[in-house]
Amino acid sequence: MFNFTKQLNELLIYKINELITDKVKNMKVTIVGAGNVGATCADVISYRGIASEVVLLDIKEGFAEGKALDIMQCATNTGFNTIVSGVTNDYSKTAGSDVVVITSGIPRKPGMTREELIGINAGIVKTVAENVLKFSPDTIIVVVSNPMDTMTYLALKSTGIPKNRIIGMGGALDSSRFRTYLSLALNKPANDIAAMVIGGHGDTTMIPLTRLASYNGIPVTEFLSEEVLQKVAADTMVGGATLTGLLGTSAWYAPGASVAYLVDSILNDQKKMIACSVFVEGEYGQSDICIGVPCIIGKNGVEEILDIQLNDQEKALFAKSADAVRGMNDALKSILV
Repeated sequence: MFNFTKQLNELLIYKINELITDKVKNMKVTIVGAGNVGATCADVISYRGIASEVVLLDIKEGFAEGKALDIMQCATNTGFNTIVSGVTNDYSKTAGSDVVVITSGIPRKPGMTREELIGINAGIVKTVAENVLKFSPDTIIVVVSNPMDTMTYLALKSTGIPKNRIIGMGGALDSSRFRTYLSLALNKPANDIAAMVIGGHGDTTMIPLTRLASYNGIPVTEFLSEEVLQKVAADTMVGGATLTGLLGTSAWYAPGASVAYLVDSILNDQKKMIACSVFVEGEYGQSDICIGVPCIIGKNGVEEILDIQLNDQEKALFAKSADAVRGMNDALKSILV
């Protein structure tokens, strides 16, 4: 007997899968900088099927090509269909990118602050942003290069593209580290914990919002003492420096995965709330800087900046963080002229 319901369900499933496949087919991501963070980002995007095409670009001859080929050789074992290619400094191959990720620049060395990277990385980021826009004028740019808030501001000011299309990744990574340290303190799964870091992406400028962190909807203050929470916040703030000291260079697994998480929300219009460094114009009492705030991230990039209610102490910390970021931006004056 013909089972109409079964046939209808199968047809619906087929059409849904077809739509998803078509959607993914048209999505292209370029990652400029094929170092550890860039390559990890490409690997995660491919493995999760976030985009149909990933282009790795690097100035070092053969480097991006080698990384891309290595990732592609994982396809038969991990089951992804994303096409990953590498190119040496040829921006024409990036044409039509929906999202461009900029990881270019030198990484931090032990004892080096993000601020010390400004002079070197500013020229790199400015050149990269201008080049990718020649071939992908409607792209959304995700900035990873450090010092990230200042490099995001530079990319925005030097290109003049709408502010919703320039996003600094730092808050996504810092929040991930915050949730990890809370998970360890609670001895509970990190995916059951909601927590966010706002402010600048720096060891002394980020603000882990311990007051608002929760475990399955219950404030973590119900489980952890103020002393423990202060240690969690302190560990989060030096999370990057801790790894730099252990590894001898900047971390890459968590940063790469954080970028992929952000790109996924853009390409698949997930409208996730993610702390990102974006241009503020009066939000949280600040203007003319890029700094980490809660954002809704979707197909248009930054679709909304959420105004969460901070207490007086948090407001003071945010203002102090903004002053520090603004101070770093002063070093860009000669570049932006």
